[in-house]
Amino acid sequence: MSIEMEVDEPQVAATSTRLAPIEEVKSSARQSKRIAAHSHVKGLGLDQDTKEALPKAAGFVGQQDARTAAAVVVDMIRGKSMAGRAVLLAGPPGTGKTAIALAMAQELGDSVPFVPIVASEVYSAEVKKTEILMRNFRRAIGLRVKEKKDVYEGEVTELTPVETTSTQLTGIGKTISHVVVSMKTAKGSKQLKLDPSIYDSILKQRIEVGDVIYIEANSGAVKRVGRCDVYASEFDLEADEYVPMPKGEVRKSKDVVQDVTLHDLDIANARPQGRQGDVSSIVSQLMAPKKTEVTDRLRAEINKVVNEYIDSGVAELMPGVLFIDEVHMLDVECFTYLHRALESPISPIVVFATNRGVSAVRGLDTKSPHGIPTEMLDRLLIIITMKYTPDEMRSILALRAEAENVKMEPDALEAMTRVASERSLRYSLQIIAPAKLSAQCSGRETINAADIARCVDLFMDRTVSTKKALEKQAKH
Repeated sequence: MSIEMEVDEPQVAATSTRLAPIEEVKSSARQSKRIAAHSHVKGLGLDQDTKEALPKAAGFVGQQDARTAAAVVVDMIRGKSMAGRAVLLAGPPGTGKTAIALAMAQELGDSVPFVPIVASEVYSAEVKKTEILMRNFRRAIGLRVKEKKDVYEGEVTELTPVETTSTQLTGIGKTISHVVVSMKTAKGSKQLKLDPSIYDSILKQRIEVGDVIYIEANSGAVKRVGRCDVYASEFDLEADEYVPMPKGEVRKSKDVVQDVTLHDLDIANARPQGRQGDVSSIVSQLMAPKKTEVTDRLRAEINKVVNEYIDSGVAELMPGVLFIDEVHMLDVECFTYLHRALESPISPIVVFATNRGVSAVRGLDTKSPHGIPTEMLDRLLIIITMKYTPDEMRSILALRAEAENVKMEPDALEAMTRVASERSLRYSLQIIAPAKLSAQCSGRETINAADIARCVDLFMDRTVSTKKALEKQAKH
């Protein structure tokens, strides 16, 4: 479908059009991460020699036993010893269960997907529960594709679509016959004449003069690397990253690495493709419009091709972390599905979390620890999180204030610690931002105890809200 031609060295590359190339698949792995409430967490905070959790490290405070246990799980994952198992983080609300799951993903690597969901999300009127679980399973499975390819790479110095007059269909009009792209490196420059289909990809990525890009010589796939660093002194708000001008010749062999998830591949290929038999071209074909449903057959064929690429050394599977909070909300149908999915050779690391003790299993007339069927409990490594001490709460509040660029007087920190002890740590963390606004309204940049007291009066916590609701109900 795409034709690439260098002005002084013509070359044509034809590709099939049934499925999406991996180069055109938009990765959503990093978009899935929950970072707002846990942006200060940088890992499990382990001692490099003993591999034991430190009292305060990597944005973590306390929960040393839970973090040490999580570190053992991470080592089991690296040693490929977690097949058929999952992890359960059990403890009171606000004891760092989500943070520990996120830290586990960070310990496994920056490119490892972390997909957090709440169990109640599976209940949808439009999509089956098992389908939602499957989607998130595949969102949490990364694939790193690394190939040596012949590419044109350099800074764009010219980008000109060439139009011709056309009389087809609606009468006289103009169409793009080809696109002229000039590129330069520290060693030379070249001008390329490209097929108009490549211009669509250029527009989608908002490529402009001054950007560093590469174009694959065989497939014509275009990838924007970033803005050339010679423009770093400009007020260029649209540039997401500055990169140095490439060295060497414009045309070269390059190790092209792309991280995607299996769900990305599902979505990119879930569209009418004509014949579905030639799935092995999954990484070399251009996308067609109009998506259709992701079928089990398509997923099975994608898995087959992924396994072929892994066996050939072209790709590497990167199982991520699927974090399911409030797991007691799942019903027996979901647990049955998860029980089977954990045995799949392509499966992420599943981390459950709950704050329940013995409770009813949804869909059954029985009770079980944490609201989880005993068959699933047998597969779980259970890690317990404990309530924080006042000193630990003080340290956590100080860390969050620093992460949010909030200055706080010592008396304000003490007041927030008392609020966290008497009410909840989450509630105390929530009033940091409004307390900062209160201080700014008074012409100060530093929060004091009066700002904390004002926010406590303005915003109720869960306990006070429940009490007032019950009082109102009793009156009526």
